[in-house]
Amino acid sequence: MQALGIDIGGSGIKGAPVDLATGELLTERKKIATPQPATPDAVTEVVKELTGSFEWKGLIGSTFPGVVTGGTIRSAANVDKAWIGTNAAALFAKATGTDVAVLNDADAAGIAEMTFGAGVGEKGTVVMLTFGTGVGSALFVGGLLVPNTEFGHIVIRGKDAEKRASEHAKVEHGWGWKEWTERVSEYLAHMEALLTPDLIIVGGGISKESDKWIPLITGVQARIVPAKLQNDAGIVGAAMAAGGIAMAE
Repeated sequence: MQALGIDIGGSGIKGAPVDLATGELLTERKKIATPQPATPDAVTEVVKELTGSFEWKGLIGSTFPGVVTGGTIRSAANVDKAWIGTNAAALFAKATGTDVAVLNDADAAGIAEMTFGAGVGEKGTVVMLTFGTGVGSALFVGGLLVPNTEFGHIVIRGKDAEKRASEHAKVEHGWGWKEWTERVSEYLAHMEALLTPDLIIVGGGISKESDKWIPLITGVQARIVPAKLQNDAGIVGAAMAAGGIAMAE
């Protein structure tokens, strides 16, 4: 069984067909810069373009960087606020000509990691965190997803945590690995105090350089491991939602 997974981020929108039995991408992924402003119409046009580039006619799943319930967007921190209240599933279905499952981006990445990656076999409390334009989160208890947690927006030192701990913040402020990881450590310590996870999986684009910063993390007792699927996890999780392997809300 195969499905097309599309991962919508604040800076890029990427996609690829996925083998749902193995979680492997069937072709090289394609990426298009996220339109600025990232309005519903502009982003939908990119979703249509990506789908067409694969000449895809089958199942489609898409992530979204915000809270998603029943295919409708409830928050939009790193894309245009016009998304709030928009039925993304209906919008994408009209553009592509087929039903599209839509779910939170970090939830999708977490589902993929729990099924094919670093979370396989973990039955305790697992937190997946994606560090990119913002900080996304997925929480699993006994292997079950608690959807739409959005822990990147907990407040630390008077600011959204993602304003200090995201990859975007690292680049924006010119922080080196040590400076940035001090802020990530503080964030992870807050997460540990709230949730007492057995395992923390770190993903997003910066996970491919995990050897440069995971060893610098301090003050956290939980095991911390990089995402095995790295930045493909969202694509895989979106495809799984389309295939009905994971619930899309």
